Amino acid sequence: MPNSPDRPTRPTRVTLGADGPLLVEGPVEVVGDDGTLYTSRRFTAAICTCRRTRTYPWCDTSHRRRVKPGEPAKGAGGDRTDGAA
Repeated sequence: MPNSPDRPTRPTRVTLGADGPLLVEGPVEVVGDDGTLYTSRRFTAAICTCRRTRTYPWCDTSHRRRVKPGEPAKGAGGDRTDGAA
């Protein structure tokens, strides 16, 4: 793929997210640290950077379930059901 004649002449765009995956405009080939070749033909591939995914190297949004120390879990607080304001 990298040297194919149908590859666009513009550079490939890679978007870095603060707490999320690496977004790469596709199609894309990823070579794993063990040499395994993974291919995505999607227009954008989300590559996992936290290694929590079950579909490595592709992101499955597992990073969203992580709670940093000192932060309330998502959905915690603010949803009182006891009638108090």
